[in-house]
Amino acid sequence: MTHDYDAVVVGGSFAGLSAAMQLARARKKICVVDAGAPRNRFAAQSHGFFGQDGVPPLKMIADARDKLLAYPSVTFVEGYATDAKADGAGGFTVSLQGREAPLSTRRMLLAFGVQDQLPDIEGMRERWGHSVLHCPYCHGYEVADRKLGVLYAAPQPPDHALLIADWGPTTLFLNGNTGVLTDEVRARLQARGVSIEPGRVSGLEGNAPDLAGVRIGDGRVVPIDALFVVPRTRMNGSLAEQLGCAIDEGPVGPVIRTDDFKTTTVPGVYAAGDIAMPFQNATRASSDGVLAGVALHRSLVFDV
Repeated sequence: MTHDYDAVVVGGSFAGLSAAMQLARARKKICVVDAGAPRNRFAAQSHGFFGQDGVPPLKMIADARDKLLAYPSVTFVEGYATDAKADGAGGFTVSLQGREAPLSTRRMLLAFGVQDQLPDIEGMRERWGHSVLHCPYCHGYEVADRKLGVLYAAPQPPDHALLIADWGPTTLFLNGNTGVLTDEVRARLQARGVSIEPGRVSGLEGNAPDLAGVRIGDGRVVPIDALFVVPRTRMNGSLAEQLGCAIDEGPVGPVIRTDDFKTTTVPGVYAAGDIAMPFQNATRASSDGVLAGVALHRSLVFDV
């Protein structure tokens, strides 16, 4: 059987584009499928990324896509990959929403990312990426020395607030989970100057996307300028399950199981980025994609 592509890369953000670049430079015929909704689209700027500090993430992605499409062996398709399965001839077929004919490929690389599942608290979604934040290394410097908050949510340890305190005066909002603090952790928090608010959080205050305070269930409002949250995640699609890839439960959500070279438990299927890493970051996603792309190329040469 002749396949349309050497590889189909599902996902065109930091991991997928980094993987695709390695394959393009190896002169392999590839197709990148992307739905255009990267995880960090809510952030105005990306920080801490090598040589790109302060650049909007959507611009980084657009620039990377333009550079990738300069290679003649690359095809880019905007849309959703809805189904994938082995074709019985050592490759795979990938069906796209709104397209009759599926793509056929020798290898697959999954990099379709995850969605953040924010707590169901009034006012949180419209502030996400602006004054409700995830990663202190990505956004902490920009809110340094302001009034900061940390919203506790399992399985995040409550002593996460010790880290945030390096950027400014911090309040830990337990959101009613008073039993999670041991005497030892409480003492460490207090030694670092972290205030502890045990009450359940009912909403956020201020002119969104700015934040002025966190409203507690008893009606009090604690003045806060930025709130750090570690949300749970879910994958952006079910292709990994359809293909039979093993999936493990990570610290904040499901993670596709891969070996050291980003091969899943299904031969010929690779995974990279947030769907294949328990601890996630844009720089790490790009690095993960590079490794996956190189490993996939090597498989095309050596696994015959």
